[in-house]
Amino acid sequence: MQAEGTRSWDVLCLGEPLVEFSETTPGHYLRGFGGDTSNVAIAVARSGGKAAYATRIGNDEFGQMFVDLWDREGVDTSRVIRDESAPTGHYFVHQTDAGHRFSYARKGSAASLMRPGDLDASTIAQARVLHISGITCAISPSAAALAEQAAGLARQAGTRLSFDLNYRPALWSVDQARGVALSMLSQCDIALPSLEEAEMLFGLSDPEAIIDRVLSFGPQVVALTMGARGVFVATPQARRLIAPMSVDLVDASGAGDTFDGYFLSAMTAGDDLVEAAIRANAAAAFSTTRRGAVAGIPAGSEVEAGLRRA
Repeated sequence: MQAEGTRSWDVLCLGEPLVEFSETTPGHYLRGFGGDTSNVAIAVARSGGKAAYATRIGNDEFGQMFVDLWDREGVDTSRVIRDESAPTGHYFVHQTDAGHRFSYARKGSAASLMRPGDLDASTIAQARVLHISGITCAISPSAAALAEQAAGLARQAGTRLSFDLNYRPALWSVDQARGVALSMLSQCDIALPSLEEAEMLFGLSDPEAIIDRVLSFGPQVVALTMGARGVFVATPQARRLIAPMSVDLVDASGAGDTFDGYFLSAMTAGDDLVEAAIRANAAAAFSTTRRGAVAGIPAGSEVEAGLRRA
C-alpha cells in the first residue's frame, strides 16, 4: 500500500473521451469535447487538483485534439494509449423542443477496446481516488472487465474508489446496468448517483430511500445530485441537503461531471463533506451557464468568487 504523501495524483479517471459536436442553430454545430470521465479529470484540474486520465484513443486527429486539450488543462496523459487500429469516438448534441438529443458514433472506438491489463496496480497506487462511471463499464465487455479489475486493484492499493452510476439506456439494458452498478457500489468508497438514474435502476423516488439503499452496499460517502432540487450528501452517520444555486440555464450537459470533479478534488484537499458538496454544487450550477460539456466547466477562482457573491 502506497503512503498518501507519495501519491502523484488526487484523482485518476478511467473511461471514454468523445469529441462533441453541439448544435447551436439548425444544421450548425460547435466542436467541443465530452466523455464523462474526461470531463471529471478536467474539472479536477480546473479546481486546482492533480488529475490523470487512463483510456485508449485513436492515433487520429480527434485523438490528438484530446491529447492537446489534456496537456493544456494539466491532466496527466502518461496512461493514455494511442491505438493504431481504432478511431476516437464522437457524438452530436441536437437541440429539440423537448431538450437535448444525442447521437453517438462510438461503436468500435479505441476506448471500447480497453481491456484488463491496460491499467496496472502501480499506476492506481499513485492516485488518492480512482474514478469510474457506468459508461466506462457499458461501452464494451472488455472495458467492463478492466473497470472491475481496476476496482479490485484500487482496494489493494488503498486508493479510494469513486463510482458515478451514469446509466445510459442506449448502451445497455436496465438489468445489465443494475447488476454492474451493484457490483461497483459494493466495492466503492464514494458513490455519485443522480436522482434520475437511481430512480431508473432501483425503482425508488424518495431521495432518503435512495441514500439508504446506496449506503447499504458499503460506500462511506454518497452524493446524490438532484438538479434543481440541490444535492444530498451523506455518510452512514449523517446527511445534509445542499440547496440549489439559482443561475440562468444555457446548457446542462456536463454539469454532473463538473460536480464529480470538484467534489472529489475538494475531498482529497481535506474539505469536509458539506464544504466539498457546497463547492461542487456551485461549480455544477455555473457550468450550466455556458454551452458545451468542457467549455462550461468553471475555473476554481470563478467558483470561489461566485460563492462569495452568494
